[in-house]
Amino acid sequence: MELDVITNILYATIRTGTPLLLVALGEMVCEKSGTLNLGQEGMMLLGAVAGFITMYQCDNLFIGFTVAALVGVMASLIFAFVALNLNASQVAAGLALTIFGTGLSAFLGADYEGKTINALPTLAIAGFEHIPVLGKALFSQDAIVYLSWGLVLGAYLFFKYHRAGLAVRAIGENPSVGNNLGLPVMRTRYLAVMFGGALAGIAGAYLSLAYTPLWTQNMTAGRGWIALALVVFASWRIERVMLGAYLFGFASIMHLVAQAFGWAVESNLLAMLPYGATLIVLIMLSKNKQKLKMYEPMWLGKPWHKGH
Repeated sequence: MELDVITNILYATIRTGTPLLLVALGEMVCEKSGTLNLGQEGMMLLGAVAGFITMYQCDNLFIGFTVAALVGVMASLIFAFVALNLNASQVAAGLALTIFGTGLSAFLGADYEGKTINALPTLAIAGFEHIPVLGKALFSQDAIVYLSWGLVLGAYLFFKYHRAGLAVRAIGENPSVGNNLGLPVMRTRYLAVMFGGALAGIAGAYLSLAYTPLWTQNMTAGRGWIALALVVFASWRIERVMLGAYLFGFASIMHLVAQAFGWAVESNLLAMLPYGATLIVLIMLSKNKQKLKMYEPMWLGKPWHKGH
């Protein structure tokens, strides 16, 4: 019985951590190019409502996730134009995007609250899903979970071995030097921002199409902000982003863990854990600024234009 409980906890941890992993991975790629986008929460909400409306109208999960990704890209392009072309404050532009996305998603989704759809099904890998403890958690997940693992591996190989990945990192450190070397600074930054927008849209759609297959206003519940903290917590390292996402995912289901093991702990207190953990992480990081600077892209959040 206890093995079944542990299996279910691992399974739920991965599902809960998946949207965090997606949006944090996208933001990390964006930040490695030197661009700080605080609009993740807004893009997630837009992706969630766009994916749900599309799925409700078309009854096609692939189209739903595709539309969510495209909406995330379009929202990120607004940010990119304001922050990169107009050289506006990246912090202000990102916050404006979050406010815009929160309001627009609430407006668009008003007529869809309370409606339900068919959730994203699991894809069990035959012969592996019955492995004790890890079988269900690793080999009986849905397509987006498997996609997130593929993206993590792809991003790791991209930044470690591919010339374009090294170019992104170089631009994030000093775009002027990159420009002098002939690297397409603006195009690279735009593509990084768009990639982050696409993953934020998919992460939002995962909440409304898979995790809880319905639309409710502000259903992201601060996950976009947690993802931003997660990138810093992970020191912009891909493997740490994955680990951190699942740690936060585990913290998010602690109330279920308490019920499973019969712990007499207030459920509302346990529901606060992910946000409390985020606050603790930020406090710890603020005390290690020098160490943090070793990993942070040097040009992160700074404006740049050709001839700078």
